[in-house]
Amino acid sequence: MWLYIIFSICLGGVYNVDTNAVKSVSVTEGDSVTLNTDVTELQRDDQTLWMFGPRDTRIAEIYKQIISVYDKKEKFRDRLSVDSQTGSLTIKNIRNEHSGLYKLQIFSQRGTSYKRFNVTVYAHLPIPVITSTSNCSFSSSSSSSNQYCSLLCSAVNVGAVTLSWYKGNSLLSSISVSDLSISLSLPLEVEYQEKNTYSCVINNPIRNQTQLLNITQLCHMCEGTSSVM
Repeated sequence: MWLYIIFSICLGGVYNVDTNAVKSVSVTEGDSVTLNTDVTELQRDDQTLWMFGPRDTRIAEIYKQIISVYDKKEKFRDRLSVDSQTGSLTIKNIRNEHSGLYKLQIFSQRGTSYKRFNVTVYAHLPIPVITSTSNCSFSSSSSSSNQYCSLLCSAVNVGAVTLSWYKGNSLLSSISVSDLSISLSLPLEVEYQEKNTYSCVINNPIRNQTQLLNITQLCHMCEGTSSVM
């Protein structure tokens, strides 16, 4: 049934045929995402076909207003639903394994429509952890001798993120990683009597998490280490 094809030469031509265009979609793991067909209302004889992955695996279809959803017990496990009016595909409780290329084909009397979506699923971001690593560092000058506190901001089991130190709204330093499931850490040294606001921020392309630095709590005069989470 899914091989139902309408020849454009007889029925008014092919529309929306830019098969090289790909829409990028970013989503956080556990959320839902809808891939829109941009169709207001499907006609009874329209055939809507959704495919996924490098093998163009058929995952959902509407034909003669009958909805069929496949792969219910494998990769997607009942996460898929299709809007009967528009043919848009919704993926619920999305996981990293659902990242990839989704292809849409709509065969109708108006022609054939194609759309492609590159879906990227990002893991939830942890809140960075700030620890003090040394409280007895001194910087001497002719006028004063000031104590400095050495700090470390860390995040574990992260990927495709950037870890940064900020002084107010000004970026001081940052480090990025594209690999999955590794640990990141970024050092900072501040004066014990510092009155400015510091923060450590972890972010990916769609979200961020911030930890404010409490200098009074972490930077004790020549005492042992402590931490805030």
